[in-house]
Amino acid sequence: MLIPSLAKKIIKEVRRLIDEDIIIGDVSGTIIASTDTSRIGSFHEGALLSSRDQKKMIITKDMENHLKGVKAGINLPILFKEKVVGVIGITGNPEKFGAYGELLKKMTELLIQESYFAEQIELESRTLETFVFDWLQLKEESSEFLNRAEHLNIDIEIKRQVVMGSISSDTEIPLREIANRIKQNPILNENEIFVRWGNDRFLLLLMDRSKEQIQKVLQRIKSKLESTLSIKVSFGIGSDDYPLRKSFDEADRALQVAKRSGSIQFDEDLTLEMLIHETSGKVQLEYVRRTIVNLLDDTALLKTLIEFIKQNQSIKETAKSLHIHVNTLTYRLNKIEEYTGLHPRNFVDLTTLYLGILLLDKSIKVIE
Repeated sequence: MLIPSLAKKIIKEVRRLIDEDIIIGDVSGTIIASTDTSRIGSFHEGALLSSRDQKKMIITKDMENHLKGVKAGINLPILFKEKVVGVIGITGNPEKFGAYGELLKKMTELLIQESYFAEQIELESRTLETFVFDWLQLKEESSEFLNRAEHLNIDIEIKRQVVMGSISSDTEIPLREIANRIKQNPILNENEIFVRWGNDRFLLLLMDRSKEQIQKVLQRIKSKLESTLSIKVSFGIGSDDYPLRKSFDEADRALQVAKRSGSIQFDEDLTLEMLIHETSGKVQLEYVRRTIVNLLDDTALLKTLIEFIKQNQSIKETAKSLHIHVNTLTYRLNKIEEYTGLHPRNFVDLTTLYLGILLLDKSIKVIE
């Protein structure tokens, strides 16, 4: 329970309260953490005796001569679940810091308890993540798999809809923090599942919700996370008409589209994007090269093209949105044709250019 890494953390926290040297020993009397790093790994007879007798032990100057590895001070047994798991020792005059002794002991025990519960939560999360991963790969239900589902209190017969979320941020945000924020709000019901999925994604397994309800729930989660953590959240949603794996694949496909604009995207609403998702990376790259690659160095032209598409080819509305004169817009559209050989005013050419933009994937972030 009291491993060296946790002992070092405790030393760091306790040192904020007092300046004296501190050691933490295990039940065998070995020092596993200390403010004096040269003592780590050495034997401390006082820690052994305090652990064995389960009581506070004051080390005097005289005792330094016949107890191995000790310095004058005080040793206090650390308890967890009514058992001694280690000893905290404070070097110096016990009369000076005696009042702090029990306080530091309690603080240490609370840190151990906190670490234990955090480990239990992490273990439960990992167990659930492993189960969901296996569930997605499942070809037939074995008795072992059914037992795991029962142990986790998961009804695998219920139709579920996979939602894949993705976060992007300038700073690293642990997915544990995302999980805590979601679980702290009564958004998911007790039969719905949240699991982390890699370093920047997570899955929600929803059930019995209409499209409108899902949109509302995800928008609440998105607004909450973006406002409190300063991140960008995107969601892709699969259907509930297929086995879980198919819903997962649909959610993944929808997420690739959603990430371009940080939006909420249902797979059932995809059209051209479905074809793009199935196209190989080599073909996608070649398509971009043949269409809009020459626009990538001219942000103004690329922005103009995207806005022209958003405004349904309206010269007036596009110019208004971009805060430019109509003549300037016309000039830019002609420049796009000059660079690409495709004119945005032509429906077929514009469709070709639009597909090129969709295939830009992460490059589109340059102009957003």
